[in-house]
Amino acid sequence: MTNQIYNALVARSDEEKKIVLPRFFKTGKGQYGEGDKFLGVTVPNIREVAKEFSNVSFNVIKELIHSPWHEMRMCALLILVNNSKKEVTQDTFDFYLSQTRYINNWDLVDLSAPQIVGKFLLDRKRDILYRLAESDLLWDNRIAIVSTLTFIRNNDLDDTYLLSQKMMHHKHDLMHKAIGWMLREAGKRNPKRLYDFIMEHKTMMPRTMLRYSIEKFDKETRQELMK
Repeated sequence: MTNQIYNALVARSDEEKKIVLPRFFKTGKGQYGEGDKFLGVTVPNIREVAKEFSNVSFNVIKELIHSPWHEMRMCALLILVNNSKKEVTQDTFDFYLSQTRYINNWDLVDLSAPQIVGKFLLDRKRDILYRLAESDLLWDNRIAIVSTLTFIRNNDLDDTYLLSQKMMHHKHDLMHKAIGWMLREAGKRNPKRLYDFIMEHKTMMPRTMLRYSIEKFDKETRQELMK
């Protein structure tokens, strides 16, 4: 079955994308995606394959997520997301968190963490997010903050702000962007709360995080907050 999925992805590959994607996802030596391999398949085409093979077993999903090919790992995650639309099971949640070392690029996190981790924790205790925030693994940290997108969409903003403050001094630019993004989304729900948070923390926030978080304010407010 894994070979069938690989062949389905290869049939949708694009030679130009094989060249462009490794550069876009920073696969060079010392970069965050070092060593990742790409077949050259776009996300819409990966979604097609994930839908076609939605009934595969957990064992097949595990084989996919351990693949050296980026698109195979994404396909595995999209199968999990598709199968979790009605409900995220405990087994799916536990499996996802046991595989985070393979959910190892920002697109893989962003397309799956809110729909699996965030959705599962919506009406549950969220201690796990704070443990992920303390992990040495960048992708655990990103999962922690990006999962809160589901809470934000349900007008539940507290964890976004708490995790943003906890990880504000993270060393990686990918986290500055992710935290800024989540703060911006939270600000759409409650602009005053975001404004007050920025005023309190702007001297400590990395500039990228600050710029991302204030994008939806008017020009005059942005200029004030950037001072």
